[in-house]
Amino acid sequence: MKNILEVKDLCKTYIVNKRQNNVLRNVNFTVAEGDMVAVMGPSGSGKSTLLYTVSGMDRMTAGEVVFNGKNMSLQKENALAEMRLDDMGFIFQQMYMMKNLSVLDNIILPAVKSNKNKESRKDIEQRGRELMKKLGILEIADNDINEVSGGQLQRACICRSMINNPAMIFADEPTGALNRTSSDEVMNELTKLNEEGTAMMVVTHDVKVASRCKRVLFIVDGNIKGEYNLNREKSLRDREKELNTWLMDMGW
Repeated sequence: MKNILEVKDLCKTYIVNKRQNNVLRNVNFTVAEGDMVAVMGPSGSGKSTLLYTVSGMDRMTAGEVVFNGKNMSLQKENALAEMRLDDMGFIFQQMYMMKNLSVLDNIILPAVKSNKNKESRKDIEQRGRELMKKLGILEIADNDINEVSGGQLQRACICRSMINNPAMIFADEPTGALNRTSSDEVMNELTKLNEEGTAMMVVTHDVKVASRCKRVLFIVDGNIKGEYNLNREKSLRDREKELNTWLMDMGW
């Protein structure tokens, strides 16, 4: 399988009060087609910074990130914005929905703004409704966002992330604001999408979430300290147990 994402010697440095803060240091990894990678580590280890940098939301200081064959360090801001809109999907802990739009209109907004597919508004709405049906939330299509549960809203965010058929989804603590039942439901849907071929990178502190993935990268002080491969043929409980043991060995 070809790589969707290739990260080579990635560094990210912030200057705070004239002092240099090296958040990411010579990070190397790849994400292949159909892969699902979790990123774990202590608070302040660089997990979210890594996601924002490799997805082009934040500029790297040094190194190279190649996404879908394009070197992101060579792209101008407009080109990066177009890549994020057309070829990437995003899911966050805070769901960032437009309050003046219905749930369906929030979902289809990226497709309306994109030049990727020359579709009519009617066709885009139909695709949005099909995604909502697939994730079991079609009945809330015309609701305001304050009229639905957190679990429903996060599934709507998954629909939004998929509306432009991205090559890869980036998720930053996608279940962090949900209770356990809603978290399990959301991860069930993300796992299904991954099994259908969508590559994913998931930042999480939750072992239950990470155990749904295929690989786990453990980051400490801006460095990837280790990697663990999970066997999805095993039960979820066994994967959680194995991952917990490995994380403890890594200093979790």
